[in-house]
Amino acid sequence: MTVLKSSREISTMRVAGKIVAECHALVAEKIRPGVTTRYLDQLVESHIRKAGAVPSFKGHQGFPASICVAPNDVICHGFPSDVPLREGDVITIDIGAFYNGFHGDSAWTYAVGKVSPDVRRLMDAGKQALFLGIQQACPDKRIGDIGHTIQTYVENLGYGVVRDFTGHGIGQNLWEKPTIPHYGKPGRGPVIKTGMTLAIEPILTLGDWKARMDADGWTARTRDGSICVEYEHTIAVTDNGPEILTVL
Repeated sequence: MTVLKSSREISTMRVAGKIVAECHALVAEKIRPGVTTRYLDQLVESHIRKAGAVPSFKGHQGFPASICVAPNDVICHGFPSDVPLREGDVITIDIGAFYNGFHGDSAWTYAVGKVSPDVRRLMDAGKQALFLGIQQACPDKRIGDIGHTIQTYVENLGYGVVRDFTGHGIGQNLWEKPTIPHYGKPGRGPVIKTGMTLAIEPILTLGDWKARMDADGWTARTRDGSICVEYEHTIAVTDNGPEILTVL
């Protein structure tokens, strides 16, 4: 069952979202060739705890870290490591913070130094796809409208849209109903209502969208080794449309 949030609960989620946004600002400052994702994980966890929150991901279903990392062909849920980032890498950092009983969740893809023009265009498309999807999160529209809008935009550019991982409701639990595919048909799926809080997170690929899993049971990669990017915000549905919560 989808849980609708009160204005007080959404206010708490704004704080959680701001903490996540602060972490992304720190990450954006630090990402460069030679930096390790282990260092970024420690940086994020320290900031979340200093802000009076706890990392949403650490310990969630056994996940070992405070951030999920997804370099190059990794789709999502990779572990931080001591491997230095390299010039030309592209990496998604997914961050969650649990504050006063509610979660905020946002992922963003970063260029490490200078990336190829193809990857830069993919990144630009990923950001645009996210915001086009968010615009559909209005009362009385349907979840399918979000996915259809994203899929149409992305595939018209010749990119893939990952099907195996979706957006989701969010609140007291990190993953709540409804499931939010980033593909589909308009006018289908649950009705969007005021008070819903949603994590919308399209993942785009330069090649095929199909995924495979590493032996660790967490890390998902593109089957064809193509580069992928992900952009995610937590939003609240209001009478006036969507409000992005994971911003400064």
